[in-house]
Amino acid sequence: MLRTSDSTDRAATPATEEHPDRQADRTPARLLAQRGLFFGPSALVPEDLYSRVERGAARRERDRVTLAPGSLVNTNTYFGRFHATYWQRWTDIGEVEVSAVASGTGRLRLMASDTNKVWRIVAAVDVREGEATTVRLVGPVDRFVDGGGMWLEIATEIDELTVSDVRWTVAAARAVPPTDIAITTHNRVDDCLNTLQALARDPEALERIRTVHVADQGSDPIESRERFGDIAAALGERLKYVRQPNLGGSGGFARGMLHSTDGAPDEHADVLLMDDDVLLEPELLVRLTAFAASTRHTMIVGAQMLNLLHPGHLHISAEYADPEVLLMGLKMPGALRDEYLLGTDELGLPTNQERRVDTEYNGWWSCLIPAPVIRAIGYPLPLFLQWDDIEYGYRARAHGFPTVSLPGAGVWHADFGWKDGDEWQRYFTIRNGLIMAALHSGFSIRRITGRLAQLVSHQLVAMQYGMTATLLQAVEDFLDGPGVLSDGSAGALARVREIRKAYPETVMHPMSESGGEFHERAVVRAANEPGSETLTFLKRAVYHLAGRSVHRSGSVPAGDAHWWHVSLFERAIVTDMSEQGFRVRTRDKQLAVQLARRAVHLLRRFVREAPALPARYRAELPRLTSRENWERLYDQKG
Repeated sequence: MLRTSDSTDRAATPATEEHPDRQADRTPARLLAQRGLFFGPSALVPEDLYSRVERGAARRERDRVTLAPGSLVNTNTYFGRFHATYWQRWTDIGEVEVSAVASGTGRLRLMASDTNKVWRIVAAVDVREGEATTVRLVGPVDRFVDGGGMWLEIATEIDELTVSDVRWTVAAARAVPPTDIAITTHNRVDDCLNTLQALARDPEALERIRTVHVADQGSDPIESRERFGDIAAALGERLKYVRQPNLGGSGGFARGMLHSTDGAPDEHADVLLMDDDVLLEPELLVRLTAFAASTRHTMIVGAQMLNLLHPGHLHISAEYADPEVLLMGLKMPGALRDEYLLGTDELGLPTNQERRVDTEYNGWWSCLIPAPVIRAIGYPLPLFLQWDDIEYGYRARAHGFPTVSLPGAGVWHADFGWKDGDEWQRYFTIRNGLIMAALHSGFSIRRITGRLAQLVSHQLVAMQYGMTATLLQAVEDFLDGPGVLSDGSAGALARVREIRKAYPETVMHPMSESGGEFHERAVVRAANEPGSETLTFLKRAVYHLAGRSVHRSGSVPAGDAHWWHVSLFERAIVTDMSEQGFRVRTRDKQLAVQLARRAVHLLRRFVREAPALPARYRAELPRLTSRENWERLYDQKG
């Protein structure tokens, strides 16, 4: 029989034995902050992201765990922890209460950690053999400003113990606002239907949602599938489905945001933006809405992204952007990036975001934006895709609305590292990055032109002529001013796709087209990175102009396709980053010189004209992000 000290027993007694005075003093309005889950929404994700069997054996189910005698289970995991440091920093809650239904014999402990992962016992309760009973443990949220969290530890000795229906609740600061989900989809029928089905299958999480708004921008509509009818029936009046021409992610999400803020302010809803191609953890509906309803000040609350192909890996826990060098997704100091969440550190302790790290924005794979933010700053810029979520996050910050990227609220999204950079989307990365720089940076002409020149130079020696043409078109369109966004960027999509058709190395070939040549070419791996990028580039450029090369031909793995390595070849067969096929890059001196001359003229134009553009883009921002502009775009697109 497990026993605890008298002081511990008083700190955490079964609910049936709680002192009447304490029951009377308890705040009656409790808010469910998160559910205690022991298994994921699908067998495709590791259950150890939710709970770990540290000793013995246990049967883990979605909302319950049964421990064999002599076993130990804890929830010091990504989804199992209560990330107290974020709650103390951004809310005014004083404590968190954990309730659970327990039957059998064993012990439950509420554990906590500090910024250095040193654990402590906050409260404990013994469960003795008998009928299922509700137990409660209370932990003060008072020593977590810089880091730390709480979790459950469940142990048995000689008997079995089942724990279920774990609930982490906090005092309700205010009522949870109505929340709409806004999903945009484009020809990802099965992915979108899977996401909707996951919502329908979790009615408790779905209770937090007023409307599920789906903007279908594809030529293969999800409503054409038989499964859609069953899902629509399950969601009932919550589902609002609209068809519209393709205006990109910003156009689909803006449609949902317009819906959520339709009518008088007291009829508005917060909006939870969500990609269609995620493996959804419905629990994030509970965690995001609860946190947003508890924050001291109105703020954007984002979910984190885990990698779909590698579901034990966290993409990033906090990030920032540097638009002057066209870089996004940069890791905040102390944040986790591509971190294996099932691993341990050098001390053998679980990998967690122990120290609080604040983010500057959150990706729209899943992100809750309160209605007051939309009323204050407007809607997304019609950028089609790339940088729209980043621009919105920085615009919100400029208006006093910060963003938190909340650990433990996550979805699985396609790994960014498995997407090739030489795609039509690169146009939007460059053009929209320049627009972002004009709106939200000091717009250093020297720094930006230096970065553009670097990109062009590296792409040309790496025989990426189509990507160079894509970049140059993006810069030209940026220089044309805010009018380039007048059609919601739909025209730019068609234009850049047509441009890229002239460059065969932009096409990924499936392995069925490889023939014998692919296998006959030796694989040439990259050596160490160059000590001086400038000297290496000059050497490669001289080789190209002189018609010299180190390798006439060869195969290059995707991970070795650096510009300084591929530029050693006359002809390189490069594996696509998706690992689904290959691209063939062939040296073309005449084309390279032609594109280089065009780039020189364009950069000179940039130096002359770009200084006046920030003022123009900033002047047009209110109009471009207005409800009226988006309604115009939807009307003109039918």
